[in-house]
Amino acid sequence: MLGLADEPYDNLSDLLKTALTEYYKVGNLHNYDELLRAVGFFTYRYGKIDRIDSLNEYWLESEAHLRTDFNIIGINNEQIQKIKKKSLMKDMFIKAGVPVARGKVVRTKGDAHELIAETGFPVVAKPDIGVGAARTYKIHDDSELSEFFETKPDIEYIMEEFVSGVIMSFDGLVDQDGKLVFYTSHQYSQGIMETVVNDDLVHYYSLRDIPKDLETAGRRVLKVFGIRERFFHFEFFRRHSNGKFVALEVNMRPPGGLTTDMFNYANDIDIYGEWAHVVVHNHFTSKVTRPYHCCYVGRKFNRSYLHSHADILERMGEKLCHHESISGVFSAALGNYGYLVRSPDFDEINDMVKYIQTTAS
Repeated sequence: MLGLADEPYDNLSDLLKTALTEYYKVGNLHNYDELLRAVGFFTYRYGKIDRIDSLNEYWLESEAHLRTDFNIIGINNEQIQKIKKKSLMKDMFIKAGVPVARGKVVRTKGDAHELIAETGFPVVAKPDIGVGAARTYKIHDDSELSEFFETKPDIEYIMEEFVSGVIMSFDGLVDQDGKLVFYTSHQYSQGIMETVVNDDLVHYYSLRDIPKDLETAGRRVLKVFGIRERFFHFEFFRRHSNGKFVALEVNMRPPGGLTTDMFNYANDIDIYGEWAHVVVHNHFTSKVTRPYHCCYVGRKFNRSYLHSHADILERMGEKLCHHESISGVFSAALGNYGYLVRSPDFDEINDMVKYIQTTAS
């Protein structure tokens, strides 16, 4: 197990240090020449590298470049764009036979007006390559459209019709043959865009019973992308108007925040160990029965709450699986502090969410 990063070795946790055979520090992870030299050094010292992974959206392109240059199994330069660019994802969804929101890459107001003539306002504009709701805009009229083009970052944007619906995910793990060995689904209280823009609180929970139409759509998307030996996180809208699913985007890595831990608490498994089994032995050993709903409940520090942190710890008892501070980069979406609770009873989940998030009057 070889580590490559730009963090001083002394800053690594003791647990991580004991897991690493060797650690190579670069001055800047964005400098590809440094990464190239580092992997070249590892190859010289240990032989051909078997795998390169960060399990992090931000570094997917760097991983793909390294895999291509060193002929390593996994997503390479030829495949990376279709799992990073939302416009190419849309083409893949269509190929899979899964409905998508109407949209296109827009470079001018004329491009936008062509789309809006078909869809009407509001529309959503987001970076063609991006994660979460960063630099995303909901545009309600022509005045806001003009403001968007005057102030947007100098990057490529995709614009789509606004879909009113509930966000649901299809998450899981495939083995080295592309076989689906673990899957689950989460339903969100609201979209990440709305959470960030309105500074709202979010919660989301795992389902004990996966909707058949969601599973069908997820499996179709998996097949067309043809991924191997990877976690995945697919997002769909279930439309309020007709209950049908519309594909939103794919992420070929574990879902963010504490969601991977939720896999474990909802199923009483060790998904991290199972991932290792898949990578090393191509075998998933756990039996998945989904005995619990597991729910992430976020709090933001800019509010006063009816119940204190101590109240929550006392009230939730063994139903509280985990709690921790949330990193600044995720806090706009997930809150500054997160709680994981679980129960087989969905009504009890709702009661716990209300207890944690109710603000003082």
